[in-house]
Amino acid sequence: MSDLPVGFRLPRLCLPRPGIDLRKWAVVACDQYTSEPEYWRDVEREVGAAPSTLHLIFPEVYLGADDAPARIARIRDAMRRYLAEGLFVEHDGPVLVERTVHGRTRRGLMLELDLEHYDFSVTSTSLIRPTEGTMVARLAPRIAVRRGAPLELPHILVLIDDPADTVIGPLAAARASLPRLYDTELMAGGGHVAGHAIDGARAARAVAALSALADPRTFAARYGVAPDAPTLLFAMGDGNHSLATAKSIWDEAKASVGLDHPSRYALVEVVNIHDAALEFAPIHRLLFGVTADVRAALAQTFGARVTCSDVPSAAAMRARVAQATQGERITAGLIGPGAHFTVVEIAEPPSSLAVGTWQPFIDGLIERGLAREVDYVHGDDALERLAQQSGCVGVHLAGIGKSELMRRVVHEGPTPRKTFSMGEAHEKRYYMEARRIAR
Repeated sequence: MSDLPVGFRLPRLCLPRPGIDLRKWAVVACDQYTSEPEYWRDVEREVGAAPSTLHLIFPEVYLGADDAPARIARIRDAMRRYLAEGLFVEHDGPVLVERTVHGRTRRGLMLELDLEHYDFSVTSTSLIRPTEGTMVARLAPRIAVRRGAPLELPHILVLIDDPADTVIGPLAAARASLPRLYDTELMAGGGHVAGHAIDGARAARAVAALSALADPRTFAARYGVAPDAPTLLFAMGDGNHSLATAKSIWDEAKASVGLDHPSRYALVEVVNIHDAALEFAPIHRLLFGVTADVRAALAQTFGARVTCSDVPSAAAMRARVAQATQGERITAGLIGPGAHFTVVEIAEPPSSLAVGTWQPFIDGLIERGLAREVDYVHGDDALERLAQQSGCVGVHLAGIGKSELMRRVVHEGPTPRKTFSMGEAHEKRYYMEARRIAR
């Protein structure tokens, strides 16, 4: 693969062998439904003892559980057992992934990204870059899961800015002639996923198209930056903390294992940010153990710049936030205590993004002991249901438009942590492919 450009290579995958029930095999990303243990209990009941990626991942709803170390040990044992029992078949080469939810089909390309070209710091100018801040404190449990594991299973979606659809478009156009590697309905409303093998000639053309996107002159013209500005080719979409975990493990191991080691790379699905089926959604905040009047705390923090207007319903709150123009005035929704809905407007905000204004306020509440902790919730309905629990308050945030994301990252760096989500929880990537990261 010496002719490949820096930053990535074609993958070598481990796929579930024929005969495995793929509906039970594929489960949603481990960082979803973190405030809804009943979701994961339902998944456990559906899967039972069948071969499943459920047994190979750590659902983060259980991170604080007493049995976390034992759960990690069981995951590693399951990985080794699945490999020993031949539950995987190996496949060389990229895969075209088609994911259909609610009648929309998103297409992506499986590749391995070179972690030597990834920096997740807020000052990153690497070829592979974060689009939002990384919470380093959240890496420790993920590092514990990955360290010593023989396999990785990705839920990482990485974005490319390809307005002419030169990389994935030709592969999608040829899908009818591509061998199908897997094809299944997904559990729990996840829709449908199919994977198609890409032959050598088409893979080479996709590589050439990616190389063209990384051309410094093309990059400078696209974003209006200097010709010598560092090129951004791959921008994190979903799974920022998972890729940061892989990077942390690699930096820890490379001195002892050498640069030619499988853990230097991370398996991801690459998606064109211009894919019509790709929708950005905000990530809301859910506060637990709230002992303060949040509306009064807002007034104390922002003074006359904040206006709180009660509305009769969650629908009215959502509509007001959706209609508002964010920038010189930030508009968000507040839910709780109970069925209490408020539209909050903050003039002259410290950030042009709603999350950049609200997150420091939320952090301050927790630091002062006025709230116990915060969770990050995907989906309006989930937030509204959970925020009406005793001691909880929800913050309904506006999102960032996908058309502005890449330009913002190039010119301003990563957005604040947990700014956006590519779809709601059930639309997230389900685990299907695995990859060996140990020898």
